[in-house]
Amino acid sequence: MTTIGRRAVLGGLAALAAAPARAHHGWGNYDAGTALAFEGPVLVSKYENPHGEVEMMHEGRRWTCTLAPPFRMQARGLPPEDIAVGKVVRVVGYPSRVRDAEMRVERIVVAGKTVELR
Repeated sequence: MTTIGRRAVLGGLAALAAAPARAHHGWGNYDAGTALAFEGPVLVSKYENPHGEVEMMHEGRRWTCTLAPPFRMQARGLPPEDIAVGKVVRVVGYPSRVRDAEMRVERIVVAGKTVELR
């Protein structure tokens, strides 16, 4: 294999190794200077790794609300049934700078119970 061929193979392998890291967005992509808060029923609920999510409507748009990893939610008293579809929750967090109608949730209120997620 030529030097150019080896470099191409190594470059391809490096790109593949980096793909999972690129797929999971960093918290720097959220605008911590702009707090959002809204309440409503959960339309979609995902209690899975790398982090949970709920989808909710806010101002006529469907929002993806990124939560903490399941182990953290469970440890802080937020089991899957608390964010099940149809449950009314209040979320407080920061909007994404790169994805429309997405937010990183800092805290969630369910049935009067506040759970800090970060």
